[in-house]
Amino acid sequence: MAIVPKKHEMPTQAPEVRAHNFKEVATGYTAEIAIEEANRCLNCKNRPCVQGCPVNIHIPDFIQHIKEGDFEAAYQEISLTSSLPAVCGRVCPQESQCESKCTLGIKFEPVGIGRLERFVADWHNANVKAAPVAPESNGHKVAVVGSGPSGLTCAGDLAKKGYKVSVFEALHTAGGVLVYGIPEFRLPKSIVAKEVESLKALGVDVETNVVIGKTLTIDELFERGYEAVFIGSGAGLPNFMGIPGEELKGVYSANEYLTRSNLMKAYEQNPITPIMKGGKVAVVGGGNVAMDAARTALRLGADKVYIVYRRSMEELPARKEEVEHAQEEGIDFKLLNNPVEILGYNNPEDPRDPRNGFVTGIKCIKMELGEPDAKGRRRPIPIEGSEFVLDVDAVIISIGTSPNPLIKSTTEGLEVNDHGGIIVNESGLTSREGIYAGGDAVTGAATVISAMGAGKTAAKAIDEYLSNK
Repeated sequence: MAIVPKKHEMPTQAPEVRAHNFKEVATGYTAEIAIEEANRCLNCKNRPCVQGCPVNIHIPDFIQHIKEGDFEAAYQEISLTSSLPAVCGRVCPQESQCESKCTLGIKFEPVGIGRLERFVADWHNANVKAAPVAPESNGHKVAVVGSGPSGLTCAGDLAKKGYKVSVFEALHTAGGVLVYGIPEFRLPKSIVAKEVESLKALGVDVETNVVIGKTLTIDELFERGYEAVFIGSGAGLPNFMGIPGEELKGVYSANEYLTRSNLMKAYEQNPITPIMKGGKVAVVGGGNVAMDAARTALRLGADKVYIVYRRSMEELPARKEEVEHAQEEGIDFKLLNNPVEILGYNNPEDPRDPRNGFVTGIKCIKMELGEPDAKGRRRPIPIEGSEFVLDVDAVIISIGTSPNPLIKSTTEGLEVNDHGGIIVNESGLTSREGIYAGGDAVTGAATVISAMGAGKTAAKAIDEYLSNK
């Protein structure tokens, strides 16, 4: 049978339709398309795709089940190593991980591994109603701080081994960045909720509205009988540029903006939290979070949305698919530009003018690319005298996040690096016995799948630690 050179396209809503709703952009493969795509897999003996997956999903095996039309067997194969298949199939950067190693990709487009994973997970969720069965308890208790991808993965792996796991989440809904950071149109919250319910069926307790470091400390968790703690608290502290005007009304961090929309549903008619809608919006940054913020602003009714990024399209760190979707939806990319000041309205004759203190524009300077920096990206250099003003009503800063210092400041002996990330060894062990960490709390903002990999590594180490103890 001749090889199909291109992967099957992912069906999506039309750009002119999806730009005005929060329904999922990609509608998913049909069974027929999934089988056709699976048949592109060469089933290589050395399995390079598995090596490219941070949680080592048995990729050729689950694809073989799809070829045979046994979608449930494919789901069970994925579930051997991944706790969140429906999530990973949607938000993982497969193009730079498993698919980048695909042998077929040497001459043709790689197999659509992520699209097949999503199909299998969605088929299971739609057709199989039986909940997982909790294993017999082994008598040990473990606490997990944070219910994002690293915490949920660690909790799931330990629960399957019989540990009594309690997950402590600071917000009122479990899911961490999966619910507050990633928009509904990329990751429906019902999918995250179903993944959490599956963990609860395994015996995992999830306690929300618990801020570790305030409500409870890590040392108090040990006093309550937990024998090990995994910290997967993420990196929710937003970074700002330090330019004039960041204190103006209408300036948001991407974290705040997305949390208000995603978790608190500010897009509804009578939201419980306010958010600026309409007008012109500038999003500063070029990562996936910047794309999410820009596309959210558009769906909230913005008349015009700009991405302001100091490098060129080639250096843009966001996933290619997300950039293409943003362009299709009409978002304007202002590349090789860097903000130097956010401008606001000021009426000195009437200090009570309601317009005072609101954003009116963002002053930028044009850039050119010089020699590569330490990461290999060409360094942006300002072009003298090239300043200009972009008229906008709101500015969203999306230039990265850092781990919250609360846990470090309330946990004696826990070492962190210069960026606030918790220092761990290769197994996820921190400088304190019995305390492990992983995900963004260690690395700073990274991918969902890398956080899951860290949670899996730590779960294995915790199991070995408590078994030996």
